[in-house]
Amino acid sequence: MERVYEGACHCGQVRFRVRTDLSRVVDCNCSICTKKGILHLIVDPAQFELTQGRDALSTYTFGTRIAKHTFCATCGIHPFYMPRSHPDKIDVNVRCLEGVEIADLKVTCFDGRHWEDARSTLDE
Repeated sequence: MERVYEGACHCGQVRFRVRTDLSRVVDCNCSICTKKGILHLIVDPAQFELTQGRDALSTYTFGTRIAKHTFCATCGIHPFYMPRSHPDKIDVNVRCLEGVEIADLKVTCFDGRHWEDARSTLDE
C-alpha cells in the first residue's frame, strides 16, 4: 500500500519525503553499496521531495560517472541518490526512512558485482 514516508540523514540537516509502497526494496552487493549498507528503493522524481538541506548535500561519482551518489556533507549519510540503473529516477535509502522496520520488508538481492549481466533483472 502506497503511503508517504519522511526520511533524513543522521544529523537531520538533509530531510525528504517520498510517496511509495516499499514493495521493491533491493540489497545490492556492488563495492559501494556494500560499504554504504544502502537498501534501495527506486522512485519517480514526482514521488520524491527534498524538504530540507539541498546546500548540505555533496556528490560523489566514479566509474561511468552516471550515478550521482549524494550524501550529507556533515554526517556522511547517503539518504538518496541518482542511480546508474535509472538515471532519471531517485534511489531512496530505505534505512533512512522514519518508522520503517527493515525486518518486516521483503528485500530482493541484486548481484551488483556483476552489474552488466544482472542489470536486466532490475526492471522485472
